Amino acid sequence: MKKKISDDILSKFSEMISTQMGLYFPQERYHDLMRGVSSAAKEFGFKNVEACIEWLASSPLKKEQIVILASHLTVGETYFFREPKVFEALENYILPEIHLSKNELEGRLRIWSAGCCTGEEPYSIAIMLKRVIPDLEDWQVTILATDINPRFLQKADEGVYREWSFRGTPDWLKQNYFKKLDEGLYEIIPEIKHMVKFSYLNLVEDTFPTLFNDTNAMNMILCRNVLMYFTQKQIRKIIERYYYTLLESGWLVVGPSETSNLFSPHYRTVNFPDAVLYQKNDVISTTHFQESVINIVPESDLFYTSPIKDKISEIPLDDKEKEPETEIDAIIEEEKEKAEEKETERTLFEEAMTCYQLGYYDDTIDKVMDVLTEEKDNVNAMTLLAKAFANQGKLVEAMEWCKRAIEIDKLNPKFYHLYAAILEEQGHFDAATQSLKKALYMDPNFALAYFQLGNLTRQQGKLDESKKYFNNALILLDDYKHDDILPESDGIVAGRLAEIIRLMNKESLA
Repeated sequence: MKKKISDDILSKFSEMISTQMGLYFPQERYHDLMRGVSSAAKEFGFKNVEACIEWLASSPLKKEQIVILASHLTVGETYFFREPKVFEALENYILPEIHLSKNELEGRLRIWSAGCCTGEEPYSIAIMLKRVIPDLEDWQVTILATDINPRFLQKADEGVYREWSFRGTPDWLKQNYFKKLDEGLYEIIPEIKHMVKFSYLNLVEDTFPTLFNDTNAMNMILCRNVLMYFTQKQIRKIIERYYYTLLESGWLVVGPSETSNLFSPHYRTVNFPDAVLYQKNDVISTTHFQESVINIVPESDLFYTSPIKDKISEIPLDDKEKEPETEIDAIIEEEKEKAEEKETERTLFEEAMTCYQLGYYDDTIDKVMDVLTEEKDNVNAMTLLAKAFANQGKLVEAMEWCKRAIEIDKLNPKFYHLYAAILEEQGHFDAATQSLKKALYMDPNFALAYFQLGNLTRQQGKLDESKKYFNNALILLDDYKHDDILPESDGIVAGRLAEIIRLMNKESLA
């Protein structure tokens, strides 16, 4: 009887963990859940594990509880250059081709390590780039590393590792890229450390892709040994969102045990020697899906010409118009046509917004261009166009449309905030900072601008200044309800942003 009650409690608790943290523990993994929560119970001050579970399940999880649970329920088992065949595929095939596309990519290379754990993976990527790309200093490189476990992020940000993190790696790794400390510790050199940006992100709850947490326009996403924590429904949602996060022909890398989850029309399966990777399928449209498998062997060519994206044919309209019978009828018909034109313009913008939210950026651009043909000074359309271009990695076009909006409405703070996000992605931190300060001068209650300033100064190592901006954002966020969507945030809610800010603050992670 005791076991049955315990299983019932575990079932409810597992469902809550899945809903609130995105971590999936089906019945066959109850032993993993019990092991993790048993360890967490001690930290919560409980001797009885079931009493701890009942206490946690009695109300929605608080931020502090999520932090502790995440540290015990997620596995921190990783090491440098884990699964070397994957890195060989990246070094020998994918990165050389990316290097040849430098002009097309405007000299930008963006990689996301999702579920980065204690940092060995993103630092391995940075070291690999340093070794493989000869003119790396001429590139604008972004390596974003995110995790749900703030304790992992803190250790990753410190960049100090023990011998166990180097198992199976060659001697040159420690000799060339680490400084030996006392007590068998090794610290990553600043040149590599500064290439990686660590940030808290929950793949289930948080918004992506978006400029405002730097999850847009990626060339590559590594999400290895992470999908196993999620339900099939969550996995489908995540890999679809990854699709819209990746640039054309971008790459998705998952763990070897997770490949069955990626038999999706959104990706081509590419078989390298002893490694399987997935490439964004650029022929996906809103009405047609197709999947293909590509086999890559050492003597073959890796890259191939993708089919031209299918175009959705428009439904032909009846071009016959009813002739008005009288002058009165003519006036009525003219007013009706004007009203229909306004309704059409409004509907076009709404359709464009829907396309943007779904990740159909080409369709967004087409529809917004139609709106601007009729309303040349529509600044809302211009900013939507700028965001759509930015999410495709076309920052020159994004900046141009943002500038046009500013020229028309010089006192609108949201345009300066968007402009700053584009500047930040280009690596122009000082200019981005000035643009955000202009936004705050016009609107001192712009919480998201304070958050962006906190991020910028944190990346530059100005931790005291960063804390000040984050605290200002938190004060303003107190005026919102938890589920209120913040203006100009692409769907980020106030409560989640407040949690993220607290978790990014180093003192709160200690």
